[in-house]
Amino acid sequence: MAEQTHRQKSGETKLNALRERLRALYLGTSRKAIQFQVAMAVVDLAIIIFFLLGPYFSAGRTYLIIDYAIAALIAFELGARVLIASNLRRWLTRPMTWVDIAILATLLFPAQFSNFAFLRAFRIWSLGQSKVFTLLIKRAGYGEWEDVIRACINFLTFLFLVTGFVYTAFFYHQAGVEGFVDALYFTVATITTTGFGDITLPGTLGKLTSIVTMIFGISLFVRLAQAIVRPHKVVFPCPQCGLQRHDADAVHCKACGHILNIPDEGN
Repeated sequence: MAEQTHRQKSGETKLNALRERLRALYLGTSRKAIQFQVAMAVVDLAIIIFFLLGPYFSAGRTYLIIDYAIAALIAFELGARVLIASNLRRWLTRPMTWVDIAILATLLFPAQFSNFAFLRAFRIWSLGQSKVFTLLIKRAGYGEWEDVIRACINFLTFLFLVTGFVYTAFFYHQAGVEGFVDALYFTVATITTTGFGDITLPGTLGKLTSIVTMIFGISLFVRLAQAIVRPHKVVFPCPQCGLQRHDADAVHCKACGHILNIPDEGN
């Protein structure tokens, strides 16, 4: 009985050590954690590339080998995130959890479901919103362009997600690269409200896709233009409290009320 209790405590100790190590990698900001998170972003890009190249070798055995290898990787990562979750119920309600589960289902049953690996772009977007991304931007010396870079990531992520969905739902089995180009062309024309009309999506699903793309796409497009032409925030340390970021036309610091003298071009 004592030996069994000792083994149980030893197993719990090892599990807790593994959990803390995984938390340090997934949630930390150390050099090793940043390298790990960037490596995971590269893996996400590789999965997206696999999605794009799928129609070229989907009928071969190689496709299934890579498909199931990626499924095993995503399943392993889901297990790791279960371990580091402080609240399992809260983790299950996170949208990214269900995105990964949906991707895993499409990879495990490629004959029954379309490949939704393009949803992995959400992971790259989430990295762009993290503290690690801010650290990388500042270390690279582009801290003042953070808002512009984030706006670019948001817009490009939305553009790729819509293109991926249109490609999967309407053009995935079209031979060659033409299918993805058609999906991208339709998405860009819809987001910019150009609407040439030479490529349209059939049926109710096509109409709903066009409506959602126009509503959200034009908003992100305008936000990107604003960020490029006039950043939403400027870096100007308050002399009194040290607050770093303010509105471009701010007269007083919103934290302490101190009068600011933010340089501008008078526009």
